[in-house]
Amino acid sequence: MKKDRKVVLVGTGFVGMSMAYSFLTSGGVDELVLIDVDKEKAIGEAMDLQHGLPYARNKMIIKAGDYSECSDAEIVVITAGTAQKPGQSRLDMTAINAKIMKSIVSEIMKSGFDGVLLVASNPVDLMTYVAWKTSGLPQNRVLGSGTILDTARLRYLMSEYLNVSTNNIHAYLMGEHGDSSFVPWTHAYIGSKSLLEIIDEKGHDLNDLNDIYHQVQQAAYEIIDRKKATYYGIGLALNRLVLAILNDEHIIMTVSAYMDNDYGWENLYIGVPAKIGHEGVEEIIHLPLNEVDQAKFDKSAATLKTILEETIQPVIVSE
Repeated sequence: MKKDRKVVLVGTGFVGMSMAYSFLTSGGVDELVLIDVDKEKAIGEAMDLQHGLPYARNKMIIKAGDYSECSDAEIVVITAGTAQKPGQSRLDMTAINAKIMKSIVSEIMKSGFDGVLLVASNPVDLMTYVAWKTSGLPQNRVLGSGTILDTARLRYLMSEYLNVSTNNIHAYLMGEHGDSSFVPWTHAYIGSKSLLEIIDEKGHDLNDLNDIYHQVQQAAYEIIDRKKATYYGIGLALNRLVLAILNDEHIIMTVSAYMDNDYGWENLYIGVPAKIGHEGVEEIIHLPLNEVDQAKFDKSAATLKTILEETIQPVIVSE
């Protein structure tokens, strides 16, 4: 039987631990278990977090453990894998991380896990597919962090540009969590008003939007060049996604979700707006994309599909 509000984290690197630490300040999780191939590191990280519990938002059980802890978890979050290095694209890490992902998920499923599997390892769309195929879980209960961080970066920059709260900026990055992502600007709203209308009324240059997208697309590379890794933003984004699942919020987030003839594609995970609840992805939100945006989506999906067929499938079928 699943324990309410029990989360297992596989991977105690910067991303995983940024998420783990965030739960001490946000609350919402009753039990957090850390798993890592380096068991001593997992124990040390658990101890460090435990010592902050007197100042935490609510009482929590925090401990290091092994894959047997997944048996009664509501959510298992996977952040393990090789890190993106300066000058390296997310797709460059595909083959090695696919093997790691297959091994991890196999161990998770041996425990009898029957909850929601959340993948944040890069390249996340492809790793989510590996996790789904390996786990045998329903496609809605396996999802990736997708473009939730990209979307947060977009909303932050739009907030700075328009001097409007991020809470009132409704815009999304779609497609691969990577270089082929795009913003469907015709579906971007400030409050309930079209962003393009506001840009026109204020006399802003539409090229500013392209500049903002370019900043979003290049953000990870710039951060990695400066500090070797990105982790605070994605850690908080994962916190938000985990709590949305635990609280059955029915919130719309741009996760990596399974395409079943959605946006003209199938048998593929890619970043799209989706309604998130206790069972993972409850519904794909279908935006009526214009020809330009559909072409961008198709290009992004085709990029992932090619790598799936050439690199991922051989790993999945191998013993």
